[in-house]
Amino acid sequence: MATVGTAYVQGLQSSGVVATLKHLAGYSASRGARNHAPASLGPRELADVILPPFEMAVREGGARSVMAAYNDIDGLPAHAHHRLLTHLLRDEWQFTGTVVSDYFGVSFLESAHGLADSPAGAAALALAAGVDVELPAVRCFGAGPFDEELVDRAALRVLTQKCELGLLDPDWAPPATEAPVDLDPPHMRALARQLAQESVVLLANDRGLLPLAPGARRIAVLGPHADDPAAMLGCYTFPRHVLLDRPGVPMGVAVPTLLEALRTELPDAEFVTDPAAAEVCVVAVGDRSGLFGRGTSGEGCDAADLELPDGQGEVVDRALASGTPVVLVLLSGRPYALGRWADRCAAVVQAFFPGEEGGPAVAGVLSGRVNPSGRLPVSVPRGPAGQPWTYLAPPLGRHGEASNLDPTPLYPFGHGLSYTTYDWQAPSVDDASFPTDGETTLRLTVRNTGERPGTEVVQLYLHDPVGKVARPVVRLVGYARVPLEPGASGEVHFTVPADLAAYTGPDGERIVEPGALELRLGVSSADGDVRYTVPVTLTGPERVVGRERRLRCEVRVK
Repeated sequence: MATVGTAYVQGLQSSGVVATLKHLAGYSASRGARNHAPASLGPRELADVILPPFEMAVREGGARSVMAAYNDIDGLPAHAHHRLLTHLLRDEWQFTGTVVSDYFGVSFLESAHGLADSPAGAAALALAAGVDVELPAVRCFGAGPFDEELVDRAALRVLTQKCELGLLDPDWAPPATEAPVDLDPPHMRALARQLAQESVVLLANDRGLLPLAPGARRIAVLGPHADDPAAMLGCYTFPRHVLLDRPGVPMGVAVPTLLEALRTELPDAEFVTDPAAAEVCVVAVGDRSGLFGRGTSGEGCDAADLELPDGQGEVVDRALASGTPVVLVLLSGRPYALGRWADRCAAVVQAFFPGEEGGPAVAGVLSGRVNPSGRLPVSVPRGPAGQPWTYLAPPLGRHGEASNLDPTPLYPFGHGLSYTTYDWQAPSVDDASFPTDGETTLRLTVRNTGERPGTEVVQLYLHDPVGKVARPVVRLVGYARVPLEPGASGEVHFTVPADLAAYTGPDGERIVEPGALELRLGVSSADGDVRYTVPVTLTGPERVVGRERRLRCEVRVK
């Protein structure tokens, strides 16, 4: 998340706009996975798991704006959290941009959190904590009077940012144009298709049904998301965010459905509705995105469990009962429990919400025009109630004899299959021992041993066997996409600084300890997917590290 978010910030700001990081912090760690719910985070988990992506986006990406989160962290709401918004963000990370509230986030200090008894009291808390802009409008910030220094500080930050953008220049004016602006030009659609194609994850293909054999065949396409363009879009896309309140207004952008895309992709196929009459059955299930209960996924659309919503599991069961091989396609905003069908489906494809070109991307994967190279950014659970922790679990968060419940996911973080095969040669390491302020470099050669072009994704995980606090068993510290033609090979270089082994110790200081580490090269976060383990040793004194520490593993592919 850190490297992707940082690159996204850099891309946005390269075009002359300000990128806003959302939401600082802990919004993804709420109790019961409920929107706006408290986040029961200790200081170590906050520092070592939740905050690093924000830190990289600020320090390396240069993000110029941050939005505070709705939730509280151990009782202190983010909008009133001085240590978070000022001490950490500005003093430690040297952030100089603007902090904006989430919609009504300042008002919620009074109405939802109970920290203030008036709008003016809520505004005073937010201003003192470091919030500069109240959104969506001035409700509390206009209720003063307030400490003049705090108001001046917020105003100066906003005006400085406007000056940096040239908005206060004497000759500035909005660009004048008479021609309509094309928000969906061909080159952007091509990019949307590339992103969608590279993000589709082939979860299972045990019977080798995919890619579909060429030639005319009868294909049944079922499920509520098979012929619905909305199935491709998340809740903050214009059609799902705004047009839900404007029925009859056209979407304004072409979004091919999966069925439409399959008809284009496989022009010689016959498409039927009865799975028993087909040679293969594609079942498209997942989410309807929406807001605050108006969908099955999206802001305020929480889930009591991870069973497929709206009875869609019965659609899958009926298709399987026909005896026709089933390809299960998931278009969803969250991972759903698939253990009920894992051994019964011929193949499973996870596409999440792939965007306007998602239909052609998924169809291309099914046909074989696209060799899938997506990898899971989350784990997929086996059962609807056995929600797995993130892969960043300490030892007691994993399966053990102390509990009869097994949280091991059905498909782990980082998992994804391909239509070709790869061979990994044994890696080499420059220095198996290096100091706590040093670095080492791993080299690994990957060869495409199959008959199709493909992209292998090499993942590097760090395991620290012994520490002063319980820590995640493994943590992704580097990855590389390696596109290869059949028979071709590529060499991946990972330069690993000792700083990546840093963690927050018992006294709250972030330290790098001397001792043994393991660098694990694998195709997912699962122990069984580790291809090679490279033992290394950090030497020298224990170091206390701060904001000067290196945040990433440098990766090169030759």
